[in-house]
This record gives sequence, C-alpha cells and structure tokens, in this order.
Amino acid sequence: MNKARGIEIRYLESIKGGMAQFFTPQASNETMLVQIAPNTIDDLFVHKSQTDQLLVVKGQFVLVTLINKQYQYIPLSEKYPAVVKIPPGVLHGAINISSEPCVIVNAVLRHREPQKLDYVTRGRPFPYDLAAAEAALTNLETTKIVVS
Repeated sequence: MNKARGIEIRYLESIKGGMAQFFTPQASNETMLVQIAPNTIDDLFVHKSQTDQLLVVKGQFVLVTLINKQYQYIPLSEKYPAVVKIPPGVLHGAINISSEPCVIVNAVLRHREPQKLDYVTRGRPFPYDLAAAEAALTNLETTKIVVS
C-alpha cells in the first residue's frame, strides 16, 4: 500500500475456486459503475463529502491527482487489480488514452449527504503531461505503482 496525502493503493489478492477467481469486495455506502470513454482527458474535480474507492474491472486508465502543485499519474489496469482510495479534498481526474472504454467500480464511502460541488469539474491549473501519463501505463507491467 502506498500513500500520498491520504491516497491509498492496495493490490488485491484473490482466491481461486475452480474456473473463478474471487476478490475481496470493498465495504461501501454506495456502489457506482463508471465508464470512462476512449480517448478521454478529464478535468479535475474534488469531493468534500465522500471517499472514492476505485477498482478497474475492464480496460485501463491513468488517475491524475494534484498534490502540492504537482500532478501525480497513477496507472490502473484490469490486469493488476488494485483499489485506489481517494479521501475527501483531493483533486483528481482521469485520462484514458486507449481506444477502448474503461469500466470502474467505485465503492463510495459517504461522510455526509452529497454536496452539489462534489461533482463539478474544477478545470486544470496547468496542462497534464500526457507523455508522463502514457509512460506510467507503459511502465505498469514492470514497476510497482509509486505515489510520491
């Protein structure tokens, strides 16, 4: 598990039973299925009343966070099941540079009633480094995810 400003990344372990592989579900108040369209570069947004717990179930994408005025590029893929926990107050967005959609399960932890501003994009204070995002995905197979 890696941490940066409360962000946690935990690779999932599974139990194999016959032809099926079972992964531990995430406790949540609400579960959302989210699809990130192909070739998407999303703006940042921040939740004040919830913690996101993201798990890619199909495809891949790069989670972008803005911490200490620097973007962090966190590659996530169905090939390496991991839950990323994003606490309230962390600016984050998504980049899907693939030609395929990415499907994510978000096991949301509610800390209070949702706020209107929880789902309003905040733009980007400066452009993303798309080469760094692409490199993060390329390197996913050979390195562990590191959030600094």
